Amino acid sequence: MSSPPAYPGIRISGCWALGAEGSSNADALDRLLPPVGTGRSPRKRTTSQCKSEPPLLRTSKRTIYTAGRPPWYNEHGTQSKEAFAIGLGGGSASGKTTVARMIIEALDVPWVVLLSMDSFYKVLTRQQQEQAALNNYNFDHPDAFDFDLIVSTLQKLKQGKSVKVPVYDFTTHSRKKDWKTLYGANVIIFEGIMAFADKALLELLDMKVFVDTDSDIRLVRRLRRDISERGRDIAGVIKQYNKFVKPAFDQYIQPTMRLADIVVPRGSGNAVAIDLIVQHVHSQLEERKLRWDMAALASAHQCHPLPRTLSVLKSTPQVRGMHTIIRDKETSRDEFIFYSKRLMRLLIEHALSFLPFQDCVVQTPQGQDYAGKCYAGKQITGVSILRAGETMEPALRAVCKDVRIGTILIQTNQLTGEPELHYLRLPKDISDDHVILMDCTVSTGAAAMMAVRVLLDHDVPEDKIFLLSLLMAEMGVHSVAYAFPRVRIITTAVDKRVNDLFRIIPGIGNFGDRYFGTDAAPDGSDEEEAASMS
Repeated sequence: MSSPPAYPGIRISGCWALGAEGSSNADALDRLLPPVGTGRSPRKRTTSQCKSEPPLLRTSKRTIYTAGRPPWYNEHGTQSKEAFAIGLGGGSASGKTTVARMIIEALDVPWVVLLSMDSFYKVLTRQQQEQAALNNYNFDHPDAFDFDLIVSTLQKLKQGKSVKVPVYDFTTHSRKKDWKTLYGANVIIFEGIMAFADKALLELLDMKVFVDTDSDIRLVRRLRRDISERGRDIAGVIKQYNKFVKPAFDQYIQPTMRLADIVVPRGSGNAVAIDLIVQHVHSQLEERKLRWDMAALASAHQCHPLPRTLSVLKSTPQVRGMHTIIRDKETSRDEFIFYSKRLMRLLIEHALSFLPFQDCVVQTPQGQDYAGKCYAGKQITGVSILRAGETMEPALRAVCKDVRIGTILIQTNQLTGEPELHYLRLPKDISDDHVILMDCTVSTGAAAMMAVRVLLDHDVPEDKIFLLSLLMAEMGVHSVAYAFPRVRIITTAVDKRVNDLFRIIPGIGNFGDRYFGTDAAPDGSDEEEAASMS
């Protein structure tokens, strides 16, 4: 067999031999780890706002969004991109986090999730808390980590779903009350001392990197970190290191080096290894890259009847007259706003008739019973797709007392042509609510589909989502209904065509520009096309 290529300062799994001492200790991992070279059946891999820390990594060159974003979805509402998950293992204070940040900066990928194993220590009992206070609890043993929670969290991230991650307090050895929320992204980096110490976890990692740093350097780093950042004293750190950290490394961590695809000696000081990792990740991302195909979306549902989930406000002479005014390019801004608001109010009132109601009996001031109806849900929440969607919020507030409001900003990446989530603010416990999703125009449906997907990722049931728009194109109606057949679509009018630039014809123009009085796009594009290609 030909020898593998030699890279300076880097060892590739398969050409690096485990030492005799490591081999003897490897038996301790048999219950956790599959044999090297064990084949895996092919599988379809599936992939924030952070309350406790900014979702940003600021480097010398740029800002990287480390909270991630929900991935993009195709016309079927399914995920069209697969996240690439990198596992970083190595001893305590080996420089895993530093290597992760170097990889993130070198990757030049705008959406990344950095997940630390330190967040997943198990909740300690009172007895274990007392042991930890005396440096007598072993935090470097596999049993100290909640692997079930780690695996389920990483699975959800790869599926593009939002996850809540515990925030661990190292000074009190406990989880904080507030958890942080993360989303899936193009790249997920998971780092921790036991990153390769669980079979199910290994199955989720597309690339495994072991950071190999000299033990003396790791001890010095650990002393500096635990004393300055975690409030420990020198004697306690050394005691814990000799009693738990070093034996755990020899028994559980070092043997997992044989499972790594790449071993990085000297950690963050090995620029050659970092470059090789980045090159490989770039090639993998390029293979997985799928673009939103507008043409395919446009032709996917031609000649199909409009879906049953669509409800169009009855075109009375009054409604027709208001449409005539707001569609007229000569209409002044004041009149455009006035009649748009009237249509919005009618649209909201019409949409509320589709909410669930139940029978109820009340007593009138005359002492008589009245058999009526009352709302059968828990709460109504409005979510506007910025910027045009926020113009519908006053109409919703006018008819729904104490309604909660959330916002979503989706814009197109000018380099990739893909819609991206740039801002998200949703009320807590939105999964229990009926959600009214608002956007003034829907042509292709791309932004609406991504917004619906975000709501689904927050566990809002599909049949509790109502998409409201003043004007929609048939193409957008079909796209949303095909991807999400249980979402109720409600509008005041549906235009049949979109042009080659995916603008609604005859349309209404750029709603946001006409409403807010801002400059129109050079091509007179609709609001949603200029902002989100939807």
